[in-house]
Amino acid sequence: MSFFNQRALVFLDLGSGCGRAFAFIFFGVLASCEWSGGSAVLADEWPQWLGPQRDGAWAAEGIPETFPSEGPKLLWKQTIGGGYSGPAVSTGCVVVMDRRPAPVTGSEKFLHKEDEIPRNENFVRQLRPGKERVLCFRQSDGELLWQHQYDCPYSTVATYAIGPRSTPTIDGDHVYTLGAEGDLRCLKMGDGSLVWSRDFKVDYKVPTPNWGFASPPLVDGNRLICIVGGESSGCVAFDKQTGRELWRSLTPKEPGYSAPVIRAVAGRRQLLIWTSDAIHGLDPENGKPFWSVPFPSTYAMSVATPQVLDDSIFIMCFNGKSCLIDVEADGRTAGIRWEGNRRTGIDGVHNTPQLVDGYAYGCGNGGRYLCVRLQDGKRMWQTFQPVSAERPIAWGNVFTVRLTAYQNRYVLINDQGEIIMVRMDPQGYIESDRVQLIKPTHEVSGRILVWSHPAFADGNIYLRNDEELRCYSLKKEDPM
Repeated sequence: MSFFNQRALVFLDLGSGCGRAFAFIFFGVLASCEWSGGSAVLADEWPQWLGPQRDGAWAAEGIPETFPSEGPKLLWKQTIGGGYSGPAVSTGCVVVMDRRPAPVTGSEKFLHKEDEIPRNENFVRQLRPGKERVLCFRQSDGELLWQHQYDCPYSTVATYAIGPRSTPTIDGDHVYTLGAEGDLRCLKMGDGSLVWSRDFKVDYKVPTPNWGFASPPLVDGNRLICIVGGESSGCVAFDKQTGRELWRSLTPKEPGYSAPVIRAVAGRRQLLIWTSDAIHGLDPENGKPFWSVPFPSTYAMSVATPQVLDDSIFIMCFNGKSCLIDVEADGRTAGIRWEGNRRTGIDGVHNTPQLVDGYAYGCGNGGRYLCVRLQDGKRMWQTFQPVSAERPIAWGNVFTVRLTAYQNRYVLINDQGEIIMVRMDPQGYIESDRVQLIKPTHEVSGRILVWSHPAFADGNIYLRNDEELRCYSLKKEDPM
């Protein structure tokens, strides 16, 4: 949304630690900013989960459909620790979270009664000592500018206890982070110093979920909105400057792992919250529900971010589950139009689909990539090509980013660290090129993979595994 329509120069100094302040120069309508939760951000920044609008859309131009023969140019790389936290890019900085574990001795305490240790390793919890970190790098060359570290023993499922889950949220001269054990922190972007903090386990008596707290904080005006969990505190809004609670709402069985988003639905600004047992439309001003629709997620695995097309909301999760919810014209009534199964809809586990012109594009369970008609959930086509398989694979995953400057063009990132340039429409899937940019490092069910969503900004891709953070240029190279 363009909001400057006259000549202006705006300069904001965010502190010497971030390498460069940012300046916007507008002559007529030469540049435009996006409005996200009350904060102005450059359209080519990626300041939070899924980008400026939390929709996985990238507005960059000059992105070719094929790569140079030697692959995209590596601009810089830096050593980091483990984690699923994706990078956030804003104000000349790249911020990401990681974990420095204590050495594993084999004597780590099981957090189950001796006769109740699950046979399925995906549910076995152990106490794992270690420290979580917030790292800030200079966007231009990857120089480490500051780090913020705190002690954080993990009590989550041991197989996945590699690091934080949540992508940082950068808002002007502050960054908000959420650790896997519920440590919510507000840090200064200039030097990483702590402004305020909350502990969900202590402040709200919420037990750590099986796979950790994962929902990235959302800035909306003066509010920082978080999915917390617990009695009447499923969703909590804090004053973003002080950490003081402003309102609380909902009592879910478990908080789930999905991100909060704000969308215009049926003429109302609605905060969409998908907990383990239902999806809700709340008034972001006060947390009061407009509507709630029960839709329990398998094993509380509500992971995908709710996506909106017109006045309909699509959500999906493990074990053949997805649905389309219609919100009525009054904005206070909603119901399920259809529910998917193993033959309809998209049963994606770790990714969020793209909704375009009445169709959804996303990765279903086992790596099956799908195009689905939103009217009724009918599958228009499916392919395993993005994951280089011929049949379902264990926890196969593909992230989808839409290139809004081009018709039907998308960037896919699979769990092997490959970036894939494709064209998609309801008639089919056409792949133009792919290249591996980072190696998979995390073992799950006999596969080595990477599950962190990249960031896209300034024509570059920023992606990490459990060893490195890398920045590559995806822009078309100027001829010599």
